[in-house]
Amino acid sequence: MFVLIWATLLFSVSSNAYKGRTVGKQNCKDYCVTFSKQNLQAEAGLCVVIPCYFRTAAGFTPKHIVWFKCEASIERCVDADIIFHSNKNTGIKHQSGFKGRVSLLEPDVREKNCSIIINDLRESDSGSYQLRVTGKVNGKQDGFTFIPKVTVSVKGLTQKPTVTIPTLTEGQQATLTCTAPGLCSGSVPDITWTWRGAGGTESHITGNSTAFKNLTLVTQRHISVLTFNPSAEHHNTSVTCKITFTGETTTEETLTVTVNYNRKPQIIGNTTVKEGDALNLTCCVESFPPSLIVWKKLSSNTNLHNGTHTDLHSDTGSATLVIHNVTAEDSGEYICTAKYLDTTVTLYVNVTVTWFSKILDGSGCVLQSEGLTCVCISEGSPLPIVTWPLLKHHSEYSVITSVSNHTVNSTVSLPVKKHGNTIVECVSNNGNGEESEILLIRQNFPKKEEQSLGFRLQFLEIIIAFLIGVVLSSIVCCSTKKCYRKSAGEATRRQESTKTEYAEIRKAVKEERQDGEEAETLAVEMINCEPEKEEGKYEAAYSIANDR
Repeated sequence: MFVLIWATLLFSVSSNAYKGRTVGKQNCKDYCVTFSKQNLQAEAGLCVVIPCYFRTAAGFTPKHIVWFKCEASIERCVDADIIFHSNKNTGIKHQSGFKGRVSLLEPDVREKNCSIIINDLRESDSGSYQLRVTGKVNGKQDGFTFIPKVTVSVKGLTQKPTVTIPTLTEGQQATLTCTAPGLCSGSVPDITWTWRGAGGTESHITGNSTAFKNLTLVTQRHISVLTFNPSAEHHNTSVTCKITFTGETTTEETLTVTVNYNRKPQIIGNTTVKEGDALNLTCCVESFPPSLIVWKKLSSNTNLHNGTHTDLHSDTGSATLVIHNVTAEDSGEYICTAKYLDTTVTLYVNVTVTWFSKILDGSGCVLQSEGLTCVCISEGSPLPIVTWPLLKHHSEYSVITSVSNHTVNSTVSLPVKKHGNTIVECVSNNGNGEESEILLIRQNFPKKEEQSLGFRLQFLEIIIAFLIGVVLSSIVCCSTKKCYRKSAGEATRRQESTKTEYAEIRKAVKEERQDGEEAETLAVEMINCEPEKEEGKYEAAYSIANDR
């Protein structure tokens, strides 16, 4: 609530202030008048004091003071020019425009102080002023008009009120003071307060007012006091104190209001940044006076720097942290410290630098007797998700995933005895991008299994070589359609040898089948090429052979 208080500060002017001053002194023996100044400057709406001191003959007893205003060319003013008479009962008419505006500074004429104050000046008050003292000489009424005059020049008002604004702090009651110009005891001026906010909007402040008029004819100072509770809304607004004197003469003073206030600091900007982009964070706080802002990184005792290699701080209430081409090392906790007067507030913010997912070395597959096992190692921020397109074609498999920092290890196992043309692909995606890789498959069999496989390969080579020999022999026999006769012992040995070899082959195949391993099924035919028999010849030969 605004409280408007009118107050008057009284100032007294001693009647002896003008004694002994001889400016404008006349060469006189019995009657003379002394003015401190014979030419006075004054402003409309204010007041003017004409300092005056007189002296009379020894037999003259002064009773009243009379002041006139007339043309400077006239030697003696007349009764029609009277502006003030200390005797209220004379019945003499005064100039109407001066009624109630002229007062003696010293009412006791015996003090011989003839100084007067003219209040509520108008420009028409400019002119020459003359003094007359009335009294008694030897018991008879008499008077003396002093020839010297005082010239008063009244111009337009240029003086402004004095506005005093203390240090304003939000929430603490404060008092603004407006002092009207001039030390006048005339009409109490009208003092008004006006606030002018943003956009030029104005609001008048009204309240109760009380005028304290000095009961003694001395000077007064008029003061208006405004009491209110300032807030941040009053900051940078303007306040105007306007003084309105009699005759619509006005003057005013406008000052800008500053209010000390402080708001909570805040950090503006994205705290998650992709690798290679720029980190841009602004720490700011609305306050007056502006706060000092300092950026630091946690675990670092030094202030952060920008391109100027100077400390990253600002006393304007706002400081921006910019890091170009960020890397994973720029991730971490950053600190903004805002210092306002004797108060310090600290803010913390976590910065995360994300990067594309990558498939690391060490990823691959191993084919074993019990199945296929593949490992995909991927790194990225945020953590990537690893998928296996191969699993779409299999219903039986297992996947194990482990995480360490920014690394994901995905292991898949599935029963595959022959990978054939199988392609194993690992796909890693973390939202920033996707990477895939075809994994290398290597075989890893136990020692016993390797020996069995080597035996099977050697056995296969023997079978193939034997079959080729048999086929070639068949071709030769069939093309000639007869076989040359050999000795009976030689033919018998050949048949025995052939039977023995065939028996060994079958035995080997049987052993392979008993091992439970898959192998190629080989069909072996023993082809006997027998020549056309000529009756008697073979039998004779057989007999001869037996006889031997």
